Amino acid sequence: MSSWLPEDFRNILRISGREVQGFSHRPLFLFTIILAPVIVVIFFTTLMGAGLPTKLPAAMVDEDNTKTTRELVRILASMQETHFEYYFDNFEDARKAMQEGKIYAFFYIPKGTTRKAMSSRQPTISFYTNESYLVPGSLLMRDFKTMGELAGLAVTREGLYARGATPRQAYGIFQGIVLETHPLGNSVLDYSVYLTNMIVPGLFIILILLAATYTLGYEWKQGTQHEWLKMAGGSRIVALTGKLLPQLLLFQLMFVGYDVYVFKILEFPCRCGLEMMVLWSLFTVIATQAFAIFMFGLFAGQMRLAMCMCSLWGILSFSLAGFSYPVTAMDPILQSLAFLFPLRHYYLIYVNQALYGFPIHYVWTSVAALLGFTFLPLLVMHRYKAAFDHIKYRA
Repeated sequence: MSSWLPEDFRNILRISGREVQGFSHRPLFLFTIILAPVIVVIFFTTLMGAGLPTKLPAAMVDEDNTKTTRELVRILASMQETHFEYYFDNFEDARKAMQEGKIYAFFYIPKGTTRKAMSSRQPTISFYTNESYLVPGSLLMRDFKTMGELAGLAVTREGLYARGATPRQAYGIFQGIVLETHPLGNSVLDYSVYLTNMIVPGLFIILILLAATYTLGYEWKQGTQHEWLKMAGGSRIVALTGKLLPQLLLFQLMFVGYDVYVFKILEFPCRCGLEMMVLWSLFTVIATQAFAIFMFGLFAGQMRLAMCMCSLWGILSFSLAGFSYPVTAMDPILQSLAFLFPLRHYYLIYVNQALYGFPIHYVWTSVAALLGFTFLPLLVMHRYKAAFDHIKYRA
């Protein structure tokens, strides 16, 4: 090792070299750091490769079977998310198909609907969705609700035509105001843009937490913690830095590869630039490793307990990050706890920077929080001193 390097830096490199050599004896560990992230990326990007789920199986029950209802059925069948796999003659057959899991929803038009509508007797049409499957049920409900509104407008239109109105006059009456929708941030309503960019980093965070706590606890399990500390010149900070530096580089490489893949190859929206997302991913990796050091320090000498707590923390982050359920609608206590999860801050940075392109001062609190995580290990350094001096491995 070059003598001109500072002593602590040389010790960090020696410990990192020792760690890299140890990787060859732990193939499962290499799987966690390298292969598992690659599998996660490929799985989720291909799982939601189509973006929004389309052609969801549904059924139509048109007991009226008139010109007007047939036109409504054709319009509904042309919608992107709806695919009528079955056309039943009665309600019972459709209900049975839903119970058997063949369809997610069905639309029901009872006999006499057109006749009642033309005589202003307010007929009832209905639709049924299986909300046990939230995404397909919600998408089909949206289509069917739109269709139900169009059904009323179609009947109104036919009545106006019967009274001699021209198409221009009819549309001016029953659609007096034209609506324009502008989805911001994810204009094509691509589920993959929103969910993949949270699920994959969330799984990366879990892998980082588990890898860090395992590799720290492995020293106590093998009884080599004193040798490790001696290589660090007695400095616990140097020992921890050298130990986790190879993992930091590998996980950051995985994050960079993921960012290049989704933002350059898949062309997900990234209004802040690829360089900024790589920077935020680096902040996230460092903050997560620091949190893992903190958790292991709390349970020094108990590797399994530390890994369990990190797993629990990682899983809870999916619920408290805010991408599946808004944090502002949660209980005030949960709103406060959400601040303690690195994924929550990565999510806020991603939405405001990548999707909206807002300036960095919009996310300064999340950036400060990620930086704040890096100081958490200082709170448990005294625990590491006790662990190095006295604590032996406990399963």
